[in-house]
Amino acid sequence: MNALSRIMTGAIGARTRRAPAHTDESLGERSARIGGILGGFLRRTSRTGFVLYALALGAALGLASADFATSGGYPVGGTTIGAWTAWAKTGAVDADPYSRAVNARRGEIPLAIGEGLLLTAATDDAGRRLDAACTYAVGGAVPPARAWTLAIGGRGAVDPATKPIREAFTSTEVLREADDRFVITIGQEVQSGNWLPMPHPRGPVRLALRLYDTPVAASVGSLDRSTVPAITRLGCK
Repeated sequence: MNALSRIMTGAIGARTRRAPAHTDESLGERSARIGGILGGFLRRTSRTGFVLYALALGAALGLASADFATSGGYPVGGTTIGAWTAWAKTGAVDADPYSRAVNARRGEIPLAIGEGLLLTAATDDAGRRLDAACTYAVGGAVPPARAWTLAIGGRGAVDPATKPIREAFTSTEVLREADDRFVITIGQEVQSGNWLPMPHPRGPVRLALRLYDTPVAASVGSLDRSTVPAITRLGCK
């Protein structure tokens, strides 16, 4: 019995001593399996994050470019005539998407081809950007039209307590010379004759000349620098 007890005790001891090795091996396999799962999850998460980042970046760039393209004037489709740009198709049925977006953002109804023609200017005849801190003389000839308006606008800070004295001139109220030519002075300080005040103290401004019922609406190519008003800088503060 003693010999048998010793044999059984030795077998049990050997099995007990081997158990930790079996337990350590199971933990190692489990750690490797968990590590693989976590690695795959992290790789999938990384790919998903990259895709989401790319989508967010594309959306941000798209919105920023759309805002930039439609926040000012019409970005494409104009015909340059000296300092002016004629926009013949902004009100057409087949107007480009950018022109439609600008019209929608402004809440304006553009002139159709049979109704008139819009010309805009952001620089003077010397190519310098129009600035509210400067004074300009605009005048000379205007393309033939039943009526026209000349307006000024800008995106600078405007004092809400100050109401604009005048924002535009019409062909029926402008004072003319004996030869039917005219000069409109645009600046901060009050001027005699045709004076159009700047919309704000400083910053870029833009002129808009609208011709109503004009024959040149369908033939913009016939216009040249001698048929549009000259824009001359007189001085700056």
